[in-house]
Amino acid sequence: MRLSDDQLMDISARFRREMEKGLSNESNATAAVKMLPTHVYSTPDGSAIFFMFVLKSSLFFLLLFQLFDHIVQCISDFLDYMGMKNTRLPLGFTFSFPCSQTGIDKGDLVCWTKGFKATECEGYDVVDMLREAIKRRNEFDLDIVAIVNDTVGTMMTCAYEDPKCQIGLIAGTGSNVCYMEEMKNIEFVEGDEGQMCVNTEWGGFGENDNIEDIRTRYDREVDGGSLNPGKQRFEKMTSGMYLGEIVRQILIDLTKHGLLFRGRITERLKTKGIFETKEKNGVSILQSLGLDSTCDDSIIVKEVCGAVSHRAAQICGAGMAAVVDKIRENRGLDNLEITVGVDGTLYKLHPHFSTILKDTVRELAPNCKVDFILSEDGSGKGAALITAVTLRDIMARFRREMENGLGRDTNPTATVKMLPTFVRSIPDGSEKGDFIALDLGGSNFRILRVKVSHEKKQTVQMESQIYETPEDIIHGSGSRLFDHVAECLGDFMEKQKIKDKKLSMGFTFSFPCAHTKLDEAVLLTWTKRFKASGVEGMDVVKLLNKAIKKRGVNIMAVVNDTVGTMMTCGFDDQRCEVGIIIGTGTNACYMEELRHLDLVEGDEGRMCINTEWGAFGDDGTLEDIRTEFDREIDRGSLNPGKQLFEKMVSGMYMGELVRLILVKMAKEGLLFEGRITPELLTKGKIETKHVSAIEKSKEGLTKAKEILTRLGVEPSEDDCIAVQHVCAIVSFRSANLIAATLGAILTRLKDNKNTPRLRTTVGIDGSLYKMHPQYARRLHKTVRRLVPESDVRFLLSESGSGKGAAMVTAWASRLADQTRQIAETLAEFRLTKEQLLEVKKRMRTEIQNGLSKNTQSTATVRMLPTYVRSTPDGTGERSTVILCIFLKIGRQTTRMICSDPPDIICHSFTAKKSINK
Repeated sequence: MRLSDDQLMDISARFRREMEKGLSNESNATAAVKMLPTHVYSTPDGSAIFFMFVLKSSLFFLLLFQLFDHIVQCISDFLDYMGMKNTRLPLGFTFSFPCSQTGIDKGDLVCWTKGFKATECEGYDVVDMLREAIKRRNEFDLDIVAIVNDTVGTMMTCAYEDPKCQIGLIAGTGSNVCYMEEMKNIEFVEGDEGQMCVNTEWGGFGENDNIEDIRTRYDREVDGGSLNPGKQRFEKMTSGMYLGEIVRQILIDLTKHGLLFRGRITERLKTKGIFETKEKNGVSILQSLGLDSTCDDSIIVKEVCGAVSHRAAQICGAGMAAVVDKIRENRGLDNLEITVGVDGTLYKLHPHFSTILKDTVRELAPNCKVDFILSEDGSGKGAALITAVTLRDIMARFRREMENGLGRDTNPTATVKMLPTFVRSIPDGSEKGDFIALDLGGSNFRILRVKVSHEKKQTVQMESQIYETPEDIIHGSGSRLFDHVAECLGDFMEKQKIKDKKLSMGFTFSFPCAHTKLDEAVLLTWTKRFKASGVEGMDVVKLLNKAIKKRGVNIMAVVNDTVGTMMTCGFDDQRCEVGIIIGTGTNACYMEELRHLDLVEGDEGRMCINTEWGAFGDDGTLEDIRTEFDREIDRGSLNPGKQLFEKMVSGMYMGELVRLILVKMAKEGLLFEGRITPELLTKGKIETKHVSAIEKSKEGLTKAKEILTRLGVEPSEDDCIAVQHVCAIVSFRSANLIAATLGAILTRLKDNKNTPRLRTTVGIDGSLYKMHPQYARRLHKTVRRLVPESDVRFLLSESGSGKGAAMVTAWASRLADQTRQIAETLAEFRLTKEQLLEVKKRMRTEIQNGLSKNTQSTATVRMLPTYVRSTPDGTGERSTVILCIFLKIGRQTTRMICSDPPDIICHSFTAKKSINK
C-alpha cells in the first residue's frame, strides 16, 4: 500500500497520457479516462440561479420505468412540501454517473457506477427518461434546462465563492474530477474558441491495465466481488465505497496468518460490506464485528486503515497534479494559481485524507499553487440550503449523541447532556392544591396561580401575569435578575391577595441545568441571549430563595420548560411522554428507563430526561450540513461555537438566516436589481414572524412586498416570489431537522418498550410551531415518514409550561406528604443513642440472670451450655467429623438435645422426592 515518490510521479504521468487519449478524436473510443464534454462553457457569474433536484437513491436493481417514476414521485412530494406544484420551474438535474452529452440538456448514460444497476438505461438519454416520467405522472410541469455531473455541480457551487475555482473534485462514495479545458484541445466537439468543462470520469483509469503494478491482491479481490469487475479500477482504489472492503480483506488475510485476533475469523468479519469507510473508533468497530481484540490488535487495525486511506489520498493527489499541470501548460504559464472545489464524505470526514491529498499535489506539481475549498452546499444546490445528507443519518447521529449523554464515562464530553430532572412520572389525576408557578425563559416571564381541585372531576383554574425583563437586567448581575423576579412575584401575590398564604411554588427555568434532586438545579450555561453574571455554576433555587425569603413561598420543584410542557399535556393525555419546545429556542425531554441512567442510582421505574438538544453539533457532528449563513450567525452571537443546532432551527435565528441569504443574493444581482439598503444590512430587521407571514398561502406575497418595502428595496413581483421560496427553504430545513432528532427519541422509546409499534403523545409548545402556517404539517409528515412503525399524537400545550410546573409541584407536594406520613408511621422504629444504651444495660442484666443457677430458670436469655470447651487451635489429631444438617420442612423441625457425655437424638422424617437431592 506504500508508494514511493517516484511511483507517484509515474502514476501522475500515466494519468496525463490517459487524459490526452480521452481528448483525442482518434483514441477516445478506447481511452479508459473518457474526458466527457459537459457543454458547460463557463463558471458562474452570478446571473442565474436554479432549483436543483439531486438523485440520491438506494435503488440498485430497477427497471427503467421504476427508477424514473420513483424520481418523479420524490419530486412530486417535494413540490407538495414547497407548495409549488402550479409553478413551472427550471430544473437542474445532477446525475452522478458517466454520460455522453451532446448539449447541456442532453445526456446518454454511458454506464452505471457506485453499485447502481437499473436495467434498460445504459445508452439512453436520461433527460428524456425524466421528461417522459413527468408526462406519465401528469401532475406538474418542469423545464429541464441542464443535466450536470456532481463534480460539475461542485465546481459551479464553489465558483460562486471563488472565481479562481475551475476544478471540481468528488472524494466520497465515488471519486471523480472535472475541470475547464480549452475548446481547441477537445477534438470531438466543434469549435476552437473559449473553454468547456470536461468530466474526466477518472474512476475508469486503469481499465487498460496500466496501473496493474500498483494494484494489490486485495484490490483484485474487491474488484472481483463487485457488480462491474474490471471496470472503475481507480475508483475502487480511492473511493469511500470500497476502502472499508479493502481493509476487511487485509484483516482476514492477517488473521489467517495468525497475526490478528488470535487467528479467529468471525462470521461477521466474513460478511462483505460490514466494514464501512466512515468507521472511526477502532475498539467499538471490532466489538461490533464480534472480535475479542487486544490492544495490539487495535493498533494493527488502525495501521491497516491508515495505509489504505493514505494510498487513496496519494493517488488522488497524483491524478490532481496531472490536471493542474495540464491547465498550467494550456495557459502557457510558468506558475499557476487555481482553486479546486471539493465535495464528498471521505474528504470532509476522514481526519487525514485532505491533508495527504494537498501535500501530494504540492509535491508533484511544484509550479502550481492549488487551493481547496469545501462545497458547503453540496453538488446540486448552488447557494440553497437543502443538504445532501439524509434525515435518517441525522437521526442516527443524534441517537449516538443521546447514548453518549446517558453514559457515565462519555457524559462529560457529550454535547447532548441528557440531564436527569428527577421528575419520575406524569400526572395521574390525583393532584390537587393551590400553587404558584414561575416561568422564566425569555425576555418576558410569567407568574401563574394554579388551582387544581377535585369536586366532580379534576379541574384546573389559572390566573397569570406577564412581566418584562429589561435588557440591562438580562446582561447584568445574577442578584439583580433574581431581585427583579422577587419584586414581580411580590406584585403578583399582592394583586392575587395571597401575600399571607403559605403556598408551594414550581419554578420553570428554561436553561440547561444539572439536577441533584427535584428542588436543586445548577445552571450549566446561559442560552437565548441571557448573560447575567455570577449564576453559571450556581444553584438557581438557592439564588431565588435568597431573593424571595420574605414572601412566604416554598419552592418545591425546578423544571425546564420542555418538562413543564410534557407535564401540562400529560394532565390531558397520560400517554404523553415527550415534551418539545419550538419557539425562540428549542429543546426536548422524554421519559427514559432508570436502568439506562448511569448518573442516577436505581434501576426501577422511569425519569424524565432533559436532552438539551440545542447543543447538538457543538463537537463538529453537523459541520457537513452547516452553511456559510449558519456560520455567520454563530460568529455574531453571544455564544460562538455553542448551541449550533438551536441556531439552525429555532425562531430566534430564522429571520436572521433569511436576511443573510437575501443580502448575498442581492450582492450577486439575483434580487432587487442588486440594491442593498442600510435596513437590509441591519441585523434583526427580518424576524421569524415575518418569515411566517411571507409563507402564508394567500396573502404571503402581499406581506412579502410590505416587509421588503419597509426595508427600502422596492421589490418586483419576481423578487417577492424568490423571497417566499427562500423563507420556505429555511423553515422547511428547520422542520426536517427537528423531525430527525425527534425521530431518534421516538425510536429510542420504541426500543425501550420492546414493542413492534409505538403509540405515544408528544406535548409541544413554542411560537414557531404555533404561528408558522406550514411548520406543524411539515414536521408531522416527516416524523411519520422517518418513524413509520409509530402512532404519534402531537398535543399542543394551550397553557404553556407554567401549568406543567404546577403539576410537578403538586406531584412533589403529594410525595412530600406521603414521605411525612411514612416517617410518622416509622418514627417509633428509630431509636436514639440513649435508648440503645438502655437496651445494652438491660441485655447485660439478662445475661447475668441466665448464667446464675438461682435465676436461670426464670431468665429470658437462657444462656444454654453447649459443651464445646474451646475453639480449634490447630493441634488436634485426625478425628471423625459428624455433620448435623438441620432442615425445616413444613412444620416439622429436627431437635437436638445435648447431655454429658454427649449423645444425639435425631427426629427424622421423610423429605419430598422433589427435594431429596
